[in-house]
Amino acid sequence: MTTIDAPVTLIDARGPRFGAAITTTVLALALVFHSPVAIIFQLVVFATGALLGPQKTIYGLIYRTFVKPQLKGDAPTEDVRPPQFAQRVGLGFAIVATLGLALSSSLTFTIATSFALAAAFLNAAFNFCLGCEMYLLIACLKSH
Repeated sequence: MTTIDAPVTLIDARGPRFGAAITTTVLALALVFHSPVAIIFQLVVFATGALLGPQKTIYGLIYRTFVKPQLKGDAPTEDVRPPQFAQRVGLGFAIVATLGLALSSSLTFTIATSFALAAAFLNAAFNFCLGCEMYLLIACLKSH
C-alpha cells in the first residue's frame, strides 16, 4: 500500500516573522500587566495559526493587507508546516498561562508567558523560529 503525500503549502516567509513581532508585544503586555485579555487574545491567535496556519491569523491578514504591498522584490517562501507547528507550541504555552491566571497561579502564568515571549522574540529579532527548529528536529528524528 502506498501513501500519497498532500501537496506542501508555501507561505511568504516574512509573514511569520512579522507575526512574531506583534506576538512579542502582546505577550510582553500580558506579562507586565498580568492581563487576561492579552493572553486570551494571543491564545486565539495561536489557535487560529495552529489549526489553519499562521497566514490565516489576524497578524497574517495585517501583514498581507498593509505590509506585503509595501515590500519590493520576490517574496521568499517556506513550507507552512514548521511555522504552524510553532503556533501549536505557542498555543500550549498560552493555554498553560491562561490556566495559571484562572487558578490564581501567578508563577505558572509568568513562566508560561515568558517562554512564549522568549520564543516570539527570538523569531522577531533574529529570525530564529524555535518552534520551526523543533519541528525540523522531530522530522529528522522520525526519518531515522
